[in-house]
Amino acid sequence: MDTSAVNTYKLGLIYTAGSYFLWGILPLYWKMIEHVSAEEILAHRIFWSFMFMVVVLSFNKEWKNVMDASKRIIKQPLLFISLLLSSLLISINWFVYIWSVNHDNMIEASLGYYINPLISVLLGMIFFKERLNLLQKVSFLIAAIGVMIMTLHYGQVPWIAITLALSFGLYGLTKKMTKLCPSIGLTFETLVVTPIAAYYLWLIFSSGKSEFFAFDITTNVLLVGAGIATALPLLLFASGAQRIPLFMIGVLQYISPTITLIIGIVLYKEPFSTIEIITFSFIWSALILFTLSNSKYLSKVEIKRTRKNSIGL
Repeated sequence: MDTSAVNTYKLGLIYTAGSYFLWGILPLYWKMIEHVSAEEILAHRIFWSFMFMVVVLSFNKEWKNVMDASKRIIKQPLLFISLLLSSLLISINWFVYIWSVNHDNMIEASLGYYINPLISVLLGMIFFKERLNLLQKVSFLIAAIGVMIMTLHYGQVPWIAITLALSFGLYGLTKKMTKLCPSIGLTFETLVVTPIAAYYLWLIFSSGKSEFFAFDITTNVLLVGAGIATALPLLLFASGAQRIPLFMIGVLQYISPTITLIIGIVLYKEPFSTIEIITFSFIWSALILFTLSNSKYLSKVEIKRTRKNSIGL
């Protein structure tokens, strides 16, 4: 491997790991504004994310690409529907995550993002007829047992974890269908729901219930900064993912829920009983098998690619 390729790989690792690290510590940010309702935080997150992306696109001089993408969306109704769905799904995901963090459910939120890779594979099987190997089937069974144990113990489905995993998994599915540049895609996704967010902010302002217009400088700065806190890791991930193999992305993605889990247990003293230990043990075992199955698959793909190159195909 030449020096250029090594540097590209290292940069990809830094960007991707950095994005997952930022996602992992994001609960600390939401905790600083937990006195603000989850609905208002979400509205500010959407509105200021869009404003931040407008600045980014202007700085990168990407407005011609935005116009080209707009023409594609107008000509392709299915693309518009996919974009609309992705906007709604990521909004649901953001709301549930903010609500769970500010209602002391960080551990269950981290469980959702541990389950997410398995949900993504399941969606691939349903919508793209992707076939599962034996290790992947076993990993699904083990994960299902873990979730079932928690459900039976508490007498209710862990809806926070399931909602986060499903919404983000389906969001990934719609992103695969839209195939827009990451920065432009995020801009359009926030644009679709920004009018709703702006209208909600106007409603709570006119009724005197807005924390933003209570003129607490710290709160206002944090609410505006929610846009940067949302967009920055997404942009880092998009840049890093282009430089490293898919398998490495799969390994690095566990950084985020692991940090969130540790924050919930250590800093905020959320209960982590024997049942949680058993549940997470099942999920972690499933993820180990899942990762091993991906590793073997990608190794075979790489061997085939190398053989083709060696015979001049």
